[in-house]
Amino acid sequence: MACTTILVGKDASYDGSTIIARNEDSANGEFNPKQFLVIKPEEQPRTYTSVISHLTIELPDDPLQYTSVPNADRKEGIWGEAGVNEANVAMSATETLTTNERVLGADPFVELVPAKGKPGEDGYEPEVPGGIGEEDFLTIVLPYVKTAREGVARLGALLEEYGTYEMNGVAFSDADEIWWLETVGGHHWIAKRVPDEAYVTMPNQLGIDEFDLDDALGDQESHMCSEDLAEFIEENHLDLAVESTSPFNPRDAFGSHSDSDHVYNTPRAWWMQRFLNPYDEVWDGPDADHSPENNDIPWARQPERKVTIEDIKYVLSGHYQGTPYDPYGKLGDEHTRHMYRPIGINRQSQLAVMQIRPYRPQANRAIQWMAYGSNPFNTLVPFYPNVDETPAYLADTTTRVTTENFYWANRVIAALCDGAFADTSNAVERYQQKTGALGHRLVAATDEQVARLGLTAAEEEAESAAEAEFEADNVDGDVQPLEPEEIIEAVRNEEVRGILAAANQTMADQLKVETEKLLDSVLYTRSMAMKNGFHMSDF
Repeated sequence: MACTTILVGKDASYDGSTIIARNEDSANGEFNPKQFLVIKPEEQPRTYTSVISHLTIELPDDPLQYTSVPNADRKEGIWGEAGVNEANVAMSATETLTTNERVLGADPFVELVPAKGKPGEDGYEPEVPGGIGEEDFLTIVLPYVKTAREGVARLGALLEEYGTYEMNGVAFSDADEIWWLETVGGHHWIAKRVPDEAYVTMPNQLGIDEFDLDDALGDQESHMCSEDLAEFIEENHLDLAVESTSPFNPRDAFGSHSDSDHVYNTPRAWWMQRFLNPYDEVWDGPDADHSPENNDIPWARQPERKVTIEDIKYVLSGHYQGTPYDPYGKLGDEHTRHMYRPIGINRQSQLAVMQIRPYRPQANRAIQWMAYGSNPFNTLVPFYPNVDETPAYLADTTTRVTTENFYWANRVIAALCDGAFADTSNAVERYQQKTGALGHRLVAATDEQVARLGLTAAEEEAESAAEAEFEADNVDGDVQPLEPEEIIEAVRNEEVRGILAAANQTMADQLKVETEKLLDSVLYTRSMAMKNGFHMSDF
């Protein structure tokens, strides 16, 4: 899938949370209606078969509850994409990446080989299943991990065992860490911990630009990889560093620097970093430190100010505002306005922003912010994942067009607004601000309601430890986090789950009201501007 990702370390975010976020964009010429669901342990398959690759995997018998954002039409599989589990581990899967011929020659993709002929016939060859891919990742990994590191380790082991038929980037987060994993060829992988003080931008291109192999094959403090990666690199002459003392650069070794990258990928990273670090360097003109087509735009960067939820929504809705490349803008000309692939594109399916808050009790620590449809015209609102079910307005998305669910309402709004951007932009902005404010206010009120319940001993320990670490940054190393089992026990508090479910329903109800108001407004605006209008009235 063509997507865009941003990851924000806990010291770079506005409230000390770890935040992972990604647009899921469908392929050109396709739209994928999405649902937002809670998957309970009894609903999780024990034997999983991929629709695309026909691979069958036996899954563990002790899954955790988790959220998922699957396709409403399962004809191509689940495509769970984004979720948070009971251990307050979040996963975003996946960002489709690029690679090069040297990598694929050394470690080819594991693709489905269809059967030849029929059983019993001469020359019959049975089908050979392919590996795992985006369709599968969330479903076969997230229910079985209790930390972000465990997520990396489990997915890495699955990749080594079964292989993959595509290049992907996957994010994992818990309250303390964010990890980014990139597949390398059919069976190899690398993963790097996002620096706490930094954010990461990922635009469909292999991104990690510096990697410590000694750490990955040793202490694994901030790096992990497949066990034979050093030999794989050496035997296939993949390290392109001129100086032996230079850090290993996976982007050079495993990635691409094609002409299409300069149209499709690098401009997105350029625009996101231009917004979050406007004064760190020169971004525009002939003397720019980085242009939209540079291959060396950093993977991670420290922002000039703390990054908010609204910043994340803005950059993941970006269409090069303030530059000659904005298709809705007045700068440049018709050529420049369509030079580069926007971040906020027409075929967006959903945006999920997973926020793990270290200063809240385990039971309401996680928030999954959700948006459906084309980001320049939609809104991002919060939902608590620790519930028994999600609101129907987001869960019951159909394959049939209807404004009774959030996905299709936003798709219709975007189609109406696109042709009259200037005339409808004020209404869209008011909608986004009002619903966003409603969301923040609802989260604050719900958190207060949970706090008034009184906490169990396990939750009190969790909250005090999190607050102490948040205030003191755990300088002395004397704050011991809860064991994952204790976290899960705290999260399964049924009274808290009831409060969070009520909050989610309130958010969905308010969202529906405001979305219908926006639809009414933009439909009126576009109807009054129809070409068959006439100023003389019958009355």
